[in-house]
Amino acid sequence: MRRIATALAAVLAAAAALTPLAQATPSAAPPDPAPGGPQRPYEPDVEGTANVDTLDVTATRGPGRSVTVAFDRRSRAAEGAVPAGARRFVFLFDRSVSFRPESFPTCARAVVEADGVAACPPGSLVGEGLGNWPDGSEHEVAVVNSRVAGGPGVLVVIPGLDTILEQTFERVRAPYRGEFRWAADEIVPPGAVPPGQRAGTTRFQLSFGATREDRGRTVGFVETTARTGDELRFGLWSEFVTGQVVLPTATARVQP
Repeated sequence: MRRIATALAAVLAAAAALTPLAQATPSAAPPDPAPGGPQRPYEPDVEGTANVDTLDVTATRGPGRSVTVAFDRRSRAAEGAVPAGARRFVFLFDRSVSFRPESFPTCARAVVEADGVAACPPGSLVGEGLGNWPDGSEHEVAVVNSRVAGGPGVLVVIPGLDTILEQTFERVRAPYRGEFRWAADEIVPPGAVPPGQRAGTTRFQLSFGATREDRGRTVGFVETTARTGDELRFGLWSEFVTGQVVLPTATARVQP
C-alpha cells in the first residue's frame, strides 16, 4: 500500500508541474501571434454561429529562391448557412520563408482609392486571389506592395466590393517561433454594417509571390531557403465578430 501511495503522489506531483500550455484545454483560444502591430478599434462580441475553418496551402518554386505561397481557406457556419464575419486574419509563414518588399515598387493606398490597381507602378502587384460569399457571389482580389503604418506591407484590394484591406509584416511572438517566423497581419475594420449582420466568406484564396530583376539578378517578393520537396508549415490565425478565434494549419511541400 505504501508503494502505491508513493507512486500516486509522484503522478499527482508530475501533473501539477505541467506548464499552462500543456494544461490548456482544446477549446482554449490560440494566443495572438502578432500583437505588436496596428490595433483594431474595440468592438464588443456579438451572438452568432461558430465558424468551422480549414486551410490548404501550396508553395511553388520560382527562379532563384523565389516561391509563390497560395493560401486556400474554407469556412462554414456550424449552425445556419452564413459564417460569422471576420475581425482579423494573421497569415503565418514557415521559418524558411522571408519577404523582399524593398526590392519591389510600392503603390500608395491613395492611388488605389483614386484610380484603382491599374494606376499602380509596374511590378507592384505581388499577389492575387479570389473570394466567395454565401450568396454565391465571387470577387477577384489583388495584392499590392505598399507602405502600411509606416512600414512594409501590402494592400489586399477587392475592386468589386470597393474594399481595401491592409496587411503589415511582423515577426511572430512566442509560442509560435518554433514553426513560423513572419506573419502578415490583416485587420478588417469596423464598418457601417452591424457586426452581427456581416457575412463571412465561405472561401478565400490569396497568394503571395512575384519576381523581378533587381541589381542584375532575379529576386522574389517571397523567398525560401528550403529546397524543392521540403515540407513547409503555414497557419491562418483568425478572429471573428463573435470573439471566436481559430488557427487552422497546413503543410506544403515545395513544388518545382
